[in-house]
Amino acid sequence: MTAIPQERRVVTAIPGPKSVELQARRLASVAAGVGSTLPVFTARAGGGIIEDVDGNRLIDFGSGIAVTTVGASAEAVVRRASAQLADFTHTCFMVTPYEGYVEVCEQLAELTPGDHAKKSALFNSGAEAVENAVKIARAYTKRTAVVVFDHGYHGRTNLTMALTAKNMPYKQGFGPFAPEVYRVPVAYGYRWPTGAENAGAEASAQAIDQITKQIGADNVAAIIIEPVLGEGGFIEPAKGFLPAIAQFAKDNGIVFVADEIQSGFCRTGQWFACEDEGIVPDLITTAKGIAGGLPLSAVTGRAEIMDAAHAGGLGGTYGGNPVACAGALGAIETMRELDLNGKAKRIEEVMKGRLAEMQAKLPNGDVIGDIRGRGAMIAIELVKSGTKDPNPEAAAQLAKACHAEGVLVLTCGTYGNVLRFLPPLVIGEDLLNEGLDVIEQAFAQI
Repeated sequence: MTAIPQERRVVTAIPGPKSVELQARRLASVAAGVGSTLPVFTARAGGGIIEDVDGNRLIDFGSGIAVTTVGASAEAVVRRASAQLADFTHTCFMVTPYEGYVEVCEQLAELTPGDHAKKSALFNSGAEAVENAVKIARAYTKRTAVVVFDHGYHGRTNLTMALTAKNMPYKQGFGPFAPEVYRVPVAYGYRWPTGAENAGAEASAQAIDQITKQIGADNVAAIIIEPVLGEGGFIEPAKGFLPAIAQFAKDNGIVFVADEIQSGFCRTGQWFACEDEGIVPDLITTAKGIAGGLPLSAVTGRAEIMDAAHAGGLGGTYGGNPVACAGALGAIETMRELDLNGKAKRIEEVMKGRLAEMQAKLPNGDVIGDIRGRGAMIAIELVKSGTKDPNPEAAAQLAKACHAEGVLVLTCGTYGNVLRFLPPLVIGEDLLNEGLDVIEQAFAQI
């Protein structure tokens, strides 16, 4: 799979001297608004390891934010992308097309939920995919309003900032935002006032009531939701919520869009997270895990909806770049060959088991308020002992302690109090357990 030894190794302080030197160059030349979780400069990566310029090897529990699902140097991705690179790097599909783009669209039609006729359009980033899903839904319905949900994240372009719930760091100071965007409640089980068991029915009723009363169902072009809300804190909407919203959309001629940018492509142990409750979206947006680390995204959906936009209305110079398409075909080949859905389920079993043990053993185990997620999209929500008050300080301290010991973890959540785990699906179980050992030690420290 990869030439990098699959073992954690900490040989310098983290970051080490070469990374510190590169960071000084970065600060002088890269805009300050582009942040980094950990200023450790990567030399190579593969499997479950990131090797930095100082020779440290970090266990990767981030996958470049759910991108390197197949690892950061998967053989099939490298082989196919290299071959394409040698043939041609670009023609622009809108000028002279090529087979790779068509092949990716064929694979998407086969893999996404539902057996209806489907078509796709390819773009570069998740935000671009979401933005185009809105364009397509508006063209199809001839309506303008778009409904999104509390705790949702959809991107950093102007329209997708409007769709995103969290102000800092995504929206602060960047307005005014696109109009005709409306936000309604989501079934956040852990924080639902009457308890998780009531969240699905109550939140869907509230959301539908707000849409009906405040917007008018006949004015809504699209309802957009992440089947597992990513940046908002790996929130799985309580059971029953998604089917109720999808049915409401269907009954009212509204395009139901599943934003599977973070949760798609085997991440949750299914090809797409919406399959968990049998949801068949009208449109599905994908990116991140689609192409093994190359920039590619897609909108896939019902052929009659996808065909609503006029010729020339969709596209972009780089959309569906041939090298990225080759990478996607290599990533999908790897997912199939290695049964990465099965691997994701095993990662869930190991991680949830170990995290529950930690929670039980910790003297103040109630600081882990919730363990949640599916597949290799797992999170713990940290709270102040004896309460459900968010504890972002604990999340930051834990992340820092893990980083110092050579385990890359990420935080997220509306309140900044969630530690999220997104290991590559090809990570060895020994590395997975070693990373969890480090997390357990970090808990002991704080």
